[in-house]
Amino acid sequence: QARGSIKDRMAGFPIDLSKYNQVKVDPFSTASLSAADKAALQANIELCRDAIVFFTACGSASGYGGHTGGAYDTVPEVCLLDAFFRACPDKFVPIFFDEAGHRVATQYLMSSLAGDLPAEDLKKYRVGHAGLPGHPELHCTPGVKFSSGRLGHMWPFVNGVAMANPSKISICLGSDGSQQEGNDAEAARLAVAYNLPVKLIIDDNNVTIAGHPEEYLKGYDVKKTLEGHGMKCSAVNGEDIDALYGALREAMTSEGPIGVIVKRKMCPGIEGIEGECHGHDAIALAKGVNYLTKKGHMAAVEWLQGPAKNATKDPQKEYLGTKGSKIGANRAVFGEVVVKILEKMPVEERKARVMCIDSDLEGSTGLKVIHQKLPDIFVQSGIMERGNFSAAAGFGMEKGKQGIFSTFAAFLEMCVSEITMGRLNYSNVLCHFSHSGVDDMADNTCHFGINNFFADNGLDEHQASSLYFPADFHQLEKCVTTCFWDEGIRFVFTTRSKLPAIQAEDGSELFGEGYKWVRGKDDLVRKGKVGYVVSFGDALYRSLDAVERLRAEGYDVGLINKSTLNVVDEEMMERIGNSGFVLVVESLGRKTGLGIRFGTWLLERGYTPRYGYIGATKEGSGGLWEHAYHQGYDSGSIQKKVKALATSMLLAKAVDK
Repeated sequence: QARGSIKDRMAGFPIDLSKYNQVKVDPFSTASLSAADKAALQANIELCRDAIVFFTACGSASGYGGHTGGAYDTVPEVCLLDAFFRACPDKFVPIFFDEAGHRVATQYLMSSLAGDLPAEDLKKYRVGHAGLPGHPELHCTPGVKFSSGRLGHMWPFVNGVAMANPSKISICLGSDGSQQEGNDAEAARLAVAYNLPVKLIIDDNNVTIAGHPEEYLKGYDVKKTLEGHGMKCSAVNGEDIDALYGALREAMTSEGPIGVIVKRKMCPGIEGIEGECHGHDAIALAKGVNYLTKKGHMAAVEWLQGPAKNATKDPQKEYLGTKGSKIGANRAVFGEVVVKILEKMPVEERKARVMCIDSDLEGSTGLKVIHQKLPDIFVQSGIMERGNFSAAAGFGMEKGKQGIFSTFAAFLEMCVSEITMGRLNYSNVLCHFSHSGVDDMADNTCHFGINNFFADNGLDEHQASSLYFPADFHQLEKCVTTCFWDEGIRFVFTTRSKLPAIQAEDGSELFGEGYKWVRGKDDLVRKGKVGYVVSFGDALYRSLDAVERLRAEGYDVGLINKSTLNVVDEEMMERIGNSGFVLVVESLGRKTGLGIRFGTWLLERGYTPRYGYIGATKEGSGGLWEHAYHQGYDSGSIQKKVKALATSMLLAKAVDK
């Protein structure tokens, strides 16, 4: 918790946040800003923007990443809203609800200014176990009053807040990116129908992760869209404090839902990233240093160039079974493999048979290389996962045609109904869901891709919906190459983190040259006599390290890689089932992952080894590598569980005797 006086609370932060002016402005009685209030607000805006640049740049320096631009952009409206809340606390729900969770720097800064969070903690932005994850989460950070969830999910929630507080104004900060999500259209209709006291303050900077909406979504206009739902809206230059105040005042003093569309360039005034897509991410260290140097914040610069770089690394320095292996990003390799397959086809045939659609994540899910090398089949779409999946399924409805769809695994949950519709239409779609599991997930719980089995939601008589989770980049290449032209809906899962090549016992790369990937077949990574660990994805190399260390201690345990998650390999099941114990290790959710069904598969076949399973069970810890330890699928935790199962097995045998 924050400490003592304002000076005490702000100690240890190289920009003096005690200079923040506690401005009060009553929009219901103040027609325009006084000269004194305007000057105080402008000083607050500069102070807050400098602070955001600094502590989000700490994320760049430490390697934990983050997002600068959105939070930096919206400072003027946040400072004005803060002044409204101070002046009229009885007329507002005093929460800065934000449907763009990556702008979490706003929440952390305001929590610090409110006295809930020590300012020096801001320097630990996104660091594991620091309580400052990449999206706001309730009960995680002092002063944070809501969980944002994923992009574009907050407005419907705020409608409910307004219903619970009908005599007060509820605020929802939005963006031109978040407004692309379909549930915002539903929220608009409800707000208008019931004249809810909700005010939408939307940062319209014409920038999303992968492009500029005015270019890739021609015809998309935030103001016209909301007006089409019946909402009164105004548009204003967000860098003109007087005009912004006037627009916000009009919204607050008018009944019902109002939209204020705040126009500005991304990162106004930051040299090198103003108006650019990379302003969305954490500001590059060099650019942050340049900005802060020009502002005279030399103590901040010294921190960025020194201590900020000293991030804690994974305490396990080497992993047996992958030591010295090449490292690869499966999510990037996916796109490279697709290009290899399709560039051999005649252009006209390729255009007729294949369509690849993106949801503004091409740089994160591996589709960028497809966009660059095969633009004839690439559709640069917006943040509209459900509609984009259905477009891919519609294209792939005809025999011989193939839709390609990709987004983060967390968003698979949003697409379940559309997946069912695609299956009922016997569509051919190759789906790539990156950022599966929890590894390296600094955006934390709302971005966990842990419910991947939701994709396999069809009936037994339907076409199989195969779930593939390759262990490394070699296996990924062979998997995608093999299944690319298969019929039906196929799902390829990859992690955010890079993965090492898995080694055979002789040190060669197990899935490299000479290996053939076969649909539905498991891989025997290590033979065992006493029991087996079954794993996949990023949990596999951790399990391999655990198995190697256990074997060195005399535990004759084996390891199976199950790259096809939802198909039983009968031959391998016989091997596993006849052993003494089985442990499933995964980074998917323990409630919905492989572990809850693998035991059933064993029992259905009459096998009764001792059984256990490890999966994600907790809200995130923030950070990157820290998640594996936090969830308990690190090598040490796996070894402990194996030893417990082995002991239980031996005790059971002793009792039987």
